[in-house]
Amino acid sequence: MRLGLGLAIALVVVGCGSGVPDAPAPGENDPAFTVSDLRSWYLIGNDLTAGQDTLTLSVLAPESVGRMDAWFGGVHFSLERVGDRFVGSFDLIDLRPGGYEVLVSADGGASAVHTAFVRRSHPLYVVVSNDWDDPDNTEEAISLQEDLHAEHPELVLTHFVGPYTFTAPEVAPERRVEIVDWLRGMESDYGDEIGLHIHPFCNFVDTVEGVECLIEPSTVYSSDASGYTIMCAAYGEDDFTTLLEASDDIFLANGLDKPTSFRAGGWTADITTLRALGNAGYVADTSANNWARMEEWEGVRSGVLYEWNKENWATIDDTSQPYYPSQADILLPGTPAVPVLEVPDNGILVDYVSGEEMIEIFEANWPDRKPLVEPVAYSIGYHPSNFRVGLKDRMSVALTHVDQFLASDGDGPVVYETLSNLVRVWKPGE
Repeated sequence: MRLGLGLAIALVVVGCGSGVPDAPAPGENDPAFTVSDLRSWYLIGNDLTAGQDTLTLSVLAPESVGRMDAWFGGVHFSLERVGDRFVGSFDLIDLRPGGYEVLVSADGGASAVHTAFVRRSHPLYVVVSNDWDDPDNTEEAISLQEDLHAEHPELVLTHFVGPYTFTAPEVAPERRVEIVDWLRGMESDYGDEIGLHIHPFCNFVDTVEGVECLIEPSTVYSSDASGYTIMCAAYGEDDFTTLLEASDDIFLANGLDKPTSFRAGGWTADITTLRALGNAGYVADTSANNWARMEEWEGVRSGVLYEWNKENWATIDDTSQPYYPSQADILLPGTPAVPVLEVPDNGILVDYVSGEEMIEIFEANWPDRKPLVEPVAYSIGYHPSNFRVGLKDRMSVALTHVDQFLASDGDGPVVYETLSNLVRVWKPGE
């Protein structure tokens, strides 16, 4: 029998005198009754994630039991005998977020033979990404990233690949083919996304007609002839649009699809950078930086990297959530908006936070582990260029904690997702 909560209440009201027993008092779970199929958490769905909209009960009871009933949030529904079990289901489609008690009685008993507490919640999306600061990955880094997938089977990664992989002279043509094959394998085997990361190396910028490679302002030095530490924001809207479109062409020429997600090198995106992303058909960015967690950079070299992030991303913190920035202010949603979803890098990268800190930020985005009244995003990541055993182990501390609460297992609201897919949850104008 399947009932929505509102309909079920109505039926109970009109049917109080028609054989429906009174709800039992909660009781200790009787080991003579084996309850299966009941989850602890049920997701509220959206255009990206299917809802878990049916609560199902299956009870293996002693042969002497002739009738079993259940109550969900105080609303009765019947269990019917099917073979050696009693089974029933309850429609959750219209149920609001919250916690609900489930009681199961046998033969109209005054005490429940099984008491459970279930939760209805929106998803907690976990985005794990990596920034290709260098043109290539070491074999160790490649192997360790594969290990992450093996050890955390639901994990999906967003790989922010640099266009300089295909312009740096030190990467041989045959190696570029190997890199593309590996990325495509991660895409097909695990559902990973291939996005774009730009540090404006001159070996890349010099290939782009009409754009001059800048050697200042650098986030680290007085100037940088390689272009690596130059702010993306320094290129302005028009030139950066050209760089993005050139990157798209490079990806397509080398067997990759046009990317639709982005993170700026050093998180150095300003409003002109986001406008350029919109111009070039990108849908999501994750340059908004939880700058307070990168205190390791405070006062280092020129000090610009830390201070620029502190000023440009002033309001971004552990619990900042996705938004469409106003054309006038990168830190505020507003109209007219940039048509690019800004997904704050609230968990930052593993270079700057320990496993315990990543867990702390995760928990801050899920206060008291209560059902979520709206979707929530949590972002963490790493650099393949320095991804070695120590940092991989640090990531695993966080991911092992996260894996305890997977929605697929009914243990929590956690869903791993890629960055671009989040635009199906956080939509313009909503």
